[in-house]
Amino acid sequence: MKNNKLLITSVLLVFLISSGFVLSEGAHKRSEQETKTKQEHPKEHPTEHPSNAESKAVTKDNLARAIRRHIKSTSALNKGFYLAIDDNTERALKLTLVKVHDDKLASLGNQTYFACADFKADNGKIYDLDVFMKGESVDELTPTEVSVHKEDGVERYTWVEKRGVWRKSPLNGK
Repeated sequence: MKNNKLLITSVLLVFLISSGFVLSEGAHKRSEQETKTKQEHPKEHPTEHPSNAESKAVTKDNLARAIRRHIKSTSALNKGFYLAIDDNTERALKLTLVKVHDDKLASLGNQTYFACADFKADNGKIYDLDVFMKGESVDELTPTEVSVHKEDGVERYTWVEKRGVWRKSPLNGK
């Protein structure tokens, strides 16, 4: 199964590289009111944090657009489904995007960002995936990882913040 995961990941990366996957959206400033809006997701998801100058061009809005574009382009290659590997079962999930959480953006350091997105699987389950992208600016953001954070609302890992940088953390210290 690990070979299948590697193959699917490799095919997606080759496609993204060969298709010239770049973004041209300009960076947008979020108003103070927008950043104070009530969070839709539970506290375990990081919210926007102060970041260094190199990451200021990446905002919640344009990260969400980059993720939507990535999902749309890869879904077009797979009969309308976004494919992701479930690390617990080592099976490919056939997913349809429900929502990218525009209000969630986290800097993980080293020009790496993530946002969460909800998907419905062809088996009827709802998956909360964390989509990671890397780039010096919004125009250079490329997907680097997709991980299943929740399956039907059941959390598989949590997030902890240390000195302004967010990291995945196993549940119950496992």
